[in-house]
Amino acid sequence: MKKLNALLILFSAFSLNAQVISGTIISKNENQPISYVKIGVEKKTIGTISDEKGKFSIDLSSLEPQQKIKIEVPGYELYQETVQDFKKHDQQKIFLTEKTKNIKEIAIKPKKLVDKNWGVNTKTKSVLYSVNPALNKNNFLGETALEFNAKKRSKIKNINLNIARYTSSQPVLMRYSIYSEKNGFPDKNILDEEITVELTEDMIKDGTYTLDVNDRNIWVQGKFFVGIQFLKDFDGSIKISAALFRTGFIREFYGDWQKMSIAAPAINIDVKMDKNGGNTEDENAYSYDSAGGMFPDVSKYAEAAALTAYGKDPSSGNYLKLKDTNLYYEIYGEGEPLVLLHGNSGSIKDYYQQIPVLAKQYKVIAIDTRGQGKSVDTSEKDFTYKQFADDLKVLVDQLNLKKINIAGWSDGGNTGLEFALKYPENLNKLVTIGANAFPKGVDEKLFTYFKQQMHIIQMLNEPGRYNEIRLLNLMITEPNISKKDLNKITSPVLIIAGDKDVIKPEHTEFIAKEIPHAESKIYKDASHMIPFEKAEELNADILQFLGEK
Repeated sequence: MKKLNALLILFSAFSLNAQVISGTIISKNENQPISYVKIGVEKKTIGTISDEKGKFSIDLSSLEPQQKIKIEVPGYELYQETVQDFKKHDQQKIFLTEKTKNIKEIAIKPKKLVDKNWGVNTKTKSVLYSVNPALNKNNFLGETALEFNAKKRSKIKNINLNIARYTSSQPVLMRYSIYSEKNGFPDKNILDEEITVELTEDMIKDGTYTLDVNDRNIWVQGKFFVGIQFLKDFDGSIKISAALFRTGFIREFYGDWQKMSIAAPAINIDVKMDKNGGNTEDENAYSYDSAGGMFPDVSKYAEAAALTAYGKDPSSGNYLKLKDTNLYYEIYGEGEPLVLLHGNSGSIKDYYQQIPVLAKQYKVIAIDTRGQGKSVDTSEKDFTYKQFADDLKVLVDQLNLKKINIAGWSDGGNTGLEFALKYPENLNKLVTIGANAFPKGVDEKLFTYFKQQMHIIQMLNEPGRYNEIRLLNLMITEPNISKKDLNKITSPVLIIAGDKDVIKPEHTEFIAKEIPHAESKIYKDASHMIPFEKAEELNADILQFLGEK
């Protein structure tokens, strides 16, 4: 009998400390289950979503007793409870209280309303935000958002999501949220009721899914965020178009929102703007953080480049087998050799506006740097610009070229500087576009974004992103070219940058000053994306510089 009592005591203790808690979320007013409710831990990435019958299970392992469980649904009062108290609800119903709706009458003369569209409109298929439950079950239920700024009072009519690819045999369950802003991040959900959609492929028209919210009476003014979240596992994937160098926001459950500075999802909204609804300097009334405003939207260039054969031309492409990589390159034209080196995470096609012009006078050799484009790297070593320069040297020898010219954009310019230092006998002239000699030559905001991006990717721990980590780490830790090194460069060099470049102006001046006999040019009204934005001017400058005796 004593043994039986001991077992009962042990069983009771185990029950009290059970870590997996199950229950049902119920509407207190209607006594009905609430579907697809987010249950999570405050300030943590731990959480779950209730099913269509309101049922849920959540693992509370390793949590402190006083940490807060949070349940938040539009139209209901916020539910919060400590972990130790929440465990007492195991296998029980949890009731949420419906909010009292205060309906405010908004009287606006119809003639004073104007139609606007704000947001990211790109439909590119080359820059994508991927949702694939099969890759990472734990992080699949994260949420992404885009910032807007309605300078005048406006009513949201439609929320548009540009979807490049949809692969699923079943409807995909999505939730839309509208958040207020606090300290530059999404804050509180301002919706009075849930917006949940079962998305099917036939609902996507011309690459866009349009959600009509006109009858929901959603009015906004000031900064706000539109968020989307996938609520249920599905067999397949969704690829959402994204705009390069725009800032999106992500979070897992009730974890802190994080900025994603490399690309933002293609969310845009149709609104009715009240022209009498307040003062404004900008009637477009849409703004978002794009790495501190340092990068323009270059999606149209990416789309145009994807339509060309560059970077995938079998008639001009070839591979060079190196240790741990197959280096892909394409050759166009005849004459003195000119090597084109792209920027970080880019490829040959980024030079789609330069290749046809330069190839009329030079033998253009465009290269996909290892680990980028079609050059696949199988090593597990950190990338370095010296390594990229070594790869170029092997290709130069393979093609029996004694001397080459180099035009390098961003990372490509950094590689060009390393090549000039290590293989001066093989270099004729060098053109750098937005290059830096050391990491701190980059604007502090962007440098911080790179580190944040690295942290986020490492936190997500998603398979297949090791190469992305290496490319980010490269920009954070390299190059490391000193003043003394720059003094050693003997080849003619043309240093180019934009007046709105992410490379600090004083840093570009430093490089030009320390390289003996270097020339420099600052492009007006230009960012870091000069080969896209100022193609005609750049082509002319390269041809003129290379043609000088």
